Amino acid sequence: MNSTKSLVVVGAHCGDAEIQAGAIAHKYAKAGWEVTFLHLTAGEKGNPTHMSVDEYRVQKIKESHQVAKLLGGSSITLNYKDAELVLSDEIITEVAKHMRRLRPDLVITHWEKSIHPDHMLCQQIVQAAQLKTGLVGFELDGLPPHYYPYFHSENWEDMEEYVPDIYVDVTEEFETYLEALSHYWFIMNSTSFRYYDYYQALGTMRGCLNRTKYAQTLKMARGQNVRKGSHIPGFEI
Repeated sequence: MNSTKSLVVVGAHCGDAEIQAGAIAHKYAKAGWEVTFLHLTAGEKGNPTHMSVDEYRVQKIKESHQVAKLLGGSSITLNYKDAELVLSDEIITEVAKHMRRLRPDLVITHWEKSIHPDHMLCQQIVQAAQLKTGLVGFELDGLPPHYYPYFHSENWEDMEEYVPDIYVDVTEEFETYLEALSHYWFIMNSTSFRYYDYYQALGTMRGCLNRTKYAQTLKMARGQNVRKGSHIPGFEI
């Protein structure tokens, strides 16, 4: 059995997982963890005027692989449509199969409250898949059951009641994180939101509060024994 530890970051759209926890993921990849960015959709509906939705989907998936490689991980994009996610047994089962195959020690995903319905549904899907992944009574392609804990990460669209529990020092990883983000067209060219500037400033601001140059934050899932600090409880590196 593979003894390498595994981190899976789950986002609603290509780009979400990376902007929220890309620097944390890179930190764990450097420590020898297997890192996977799992996207439920490509986020293709925010397509630029010069290309179709289908063309932009192809571009975003290509970008996701480039970004994941720079951060030391790999990228998977499921075949669901942007802005059309539903909480169904189909997608829960598909995510559970990926989780049994990847066997993550740690999962990071969206916070539960958001102005974007896909983001809220993403964390609900991760929570539901946690149960289906872990229970022996579910037969999923012959894959053995596996339990994973999950944490929420910070996204500008998911800020209602988001109060960080954990500040992770990503000073050594932040420049690579910013370089990786620059490979997403929407991050560098969006006319609706200044993604690059926001996440550069967010990392700086969280670093100020953490007394480090840069930081990214996490919030523990509801019902967990909340332990605030500068390390992910049980997953210190």
